[in-house]
Amino acid sequence: MRYFILLLVTSLLTGCDHKLDPTLPGDTNPVMISSLDRVYTADQSSNTVSVIDPSTDKLLGQIKFGTGRPDHLSPLYNHEVNVHGLGVSPDNRYLAVVSTLTNSVSFVDLMTNLVSMKTYVGRNPHEGFFSPDGKQYWLAVRGENYVSVIDMSTQQEIRRVVTANGPSMVVFRPDGLVAFVNHSFTAEIDVIDTKTYQVIKRVPVVSPFSPNLAATFDGNQVWFTHKDVGKVSVLNARTYEIEGVIDTGPGTNHVNFAGPDGGTRYSGSAAGAFAYVTVGGENAVKVYSRDRQLVSTIPTGPNPHGVWPSGDGSKVYVGLENGDAVDVIDTKTNTKRTEIASGQAPQALIYVVKAVPPPATGLTNLVPLASGPPLNVRLSPVGTPPVPGVGGGVTLRTIDGVDEAILMLKKLAPTTTYTLYLSDQKTVAVNPEAVLSFTTDDQGAVETYAYYQIKLRLTGRYMLVLQGDKNPAAAVVLSTP
Repeated sequence: MRYFILLLVTSLLTGCDHKLDPTLPGDTNPVMISSLDRVYTADQSSNTVSVIDPSTDKLLGQIKFGTGRPDHLSPLYNHEVNVHGLGVSPDNRYLAVVSTLTNSVSFVDLMTNLVSMKTYVGRNPHEGFFSPDGKQYWLAVRGENYVSVIDMSTQQEIRRVVTANGPSMVVFRPDGLVAFVNHSFTAEIDVIDTKTYQVIKRVPVVSPFSPNLAATFDGNQVWFTHKDVGKVSVLNARTYEIEGVIDTGPGTNHVNFAGPDGGTRYSGSAAGAFAYVTVGGENAVKVYSRDRQLVSTIPTGPNPHGVWPSGDGSKVYVGLENGDAVDVIDTKTNTKRTEIASGQAPQALIYVVKAVPPPATGLTNLVPLASGPPLNVRLSPVGTPPVPGVGGGVTLRTIDGVDEAILMLKKLAPTTTYTLYLSDQKTVAVNPEAVLSFTTDDQGAVETYAYYQIKLRLTGRYMLVLQGDKNPAAAVVLSTP
């Protein structure tokens, strides 16, 4: 009797073990858009993943990973914080969702929208991707100096591949023989042999902050961005030499490929004759030929971030970090077709072909969108029209009843203290109310956050930036145009 009970318990425990069964991708030709496809965005402020049907360009709902940011100022015992990175398995069954502040990657079953398993890694992971055979998931741990390699059969970290300081993202050449890792604190891209797990080449690059990279499906190029200096580098994925560097614009963020017979493939690669680059400081997507020639500049909503093509390359989806929405671009005309509401502060975005094959509907376990659009206030040097890359602005959104104010500015005096005020007039501090003080970095830039009921104080008032720490008599540096 005891033996029978032991067998029964063992069987039940085995049945509860959610092990992935990775398979190699099948057809890698362009795939027409259908209602089986999905677009996912990683919403950092609301800690959700938004789910969009690309056949209708409608939001279906959200996968909830935790509560909004203001709730995370006390001990946190469950849920995830700062939902940021996304990757999909080669069989398009599992979505990897990286939460940077809770040091985790959650693997979501796309047929049920439920987390099948979760793995915790080192400090502040950023972006990762599945190997082309689906057996491993490689995750760049940005707060450390290594890439975490997770065995998908056990959901455990099996090794750490040492890189330069601050690895940012991992993509594989589609043949799976090498992986490419860019960095957030080191001006190099590392080329890793996937059999030996050793860095076989360290390629110097133009700046230390590269948040994103993408591999072409033909295996010939890797494009990667430099957000700090507004550039994109193109690496030859065979010789590991830099082919060229493009001046793309301030706040250059993500890059991907599309065009006729192009579109999303697997393991971070996409096909297409054109590269689509999000330029946050210009609220634009810039389109380049593979030989680095500018083809088109497409206006978008505020601060475009993640970008990914459909399976046939006919559309490109762009997450708007400061717009809480997704722009849809027609690649035949290189024009914006529509805008879709999403969760708050979308970061990474990914398109998944045939994510919900029948009989699954992909609608279960989704929650409705609860937030409205944010308010964006532009701040420019006093007496001058707005100039891309100079000044910046404030994004205001309400999260779980508390207002989040995100101040992002560039090209101020380096390592200097300023104060953001509310004022009754545009160009001079009248009845000033200090919102927050901040100090710029050595490049004269700042990104900082404040949480309180600021929207209640906005009626009939303007935002000003004054030099100094809460000195309302100081000179006005930036104002609302």
